Amino acid sequence: MKKPFFTGVCTALVTPFIGNQVNFPLMEVLIQRQMNAGISAIVLGGTTGESPTLSDQEKLEIFRRGKEFGGNKLKVICGTGCNDTCHAVELSVAAQETGADALLVVAPYYNKGNFDGQLAHYIAIAQAVTIPIILYNVPGRTGVDLPVSLYQQLSRIPNIIGVKEASSDIVKTARIRSVCGPDFQVWSGNDDMAVAAMALGAQGVISVLSNVLPVETQAMAHAALAGDFDTAADLQCSMLPLIDALFREVNPIPVKAAMRILGFDCGCCRLPLGQAGKDTDYALRQLLK
Repeated sequence: MKKPFFTGVCTALVTPFIGNQVNFPLMEVLIQRQMNAGISAIVLGGTTGESPTLSDQEKLEIFRRGKEFGGNKLKVICGTGCNDTCHAVELSVAAQETGADALLVVAPYYNKGNFDGQLAHYIAIAQAVTIPIILYNVPGRTGVDLPVSLYQQLSRIPNIIGVKEASSDIVKTARIRSVCGPDFQVWSGNDDMAVAAMALGAQGVISVLSNVLPVETQAMAHAALAGDFDTAADLQCSMLPLIDALFREVNPIPVKAAMRILGFDCGCCRLPLGQAGKDTDYALRQLLK
């Protein structure tokens, strides 16, 4: 069995803005906070990082600075997926050149490729780079639920190492493990299902919650991976009201509000995402005070 690319918590980091510009000094503060909490991996330019409204130039500068700052202490996973295969290949190659440790490649959305198209899409990206690729299945965003049979085919490609599984089907984790074997790694993409996924063999969670509570999220994951599911479940249950609050509006609207409450003003989300509503803001303040 291969050594997992990472275990425990990987934070899907928010992208801080000042006005319409990326706030790179604050980004470094946020990364340092994650490292101080013992987090060993982050995703830059993912859904929580507002990838749809980042230009390629912004993404590559975020990737470059993130890896430069994190150095060898932090694995930097860069979001390079889109629904245009040629564009995804170009961005993936450019991300590798910035020093990215791995790529997170979301399922092609909107135009909804069929099985053969999805397979060819991922093969094209995998053949263009040498660093690891993590698939990203998030049907609630993409309108596409990648099938386990596709994972089975893609698991045979050496640098496609696993999947961030953010569907609501917890049994799917077991099915993936069953047909792909232990070397194809699974990470939960849902904070509220993280412990259950790890009980079924997931290696950890790619988390929104850990932007806010990195130490506690890491403790939950470590307990689950150590087989102490009583402690892991207690921790998850204690944080469930906050998890619910972080997803009562479209991510990353609530998590940016939460970061502001904690003293990290990451700016507003770019349009068409708006600011958190009063009820969301109030709920977060009550939970974080």
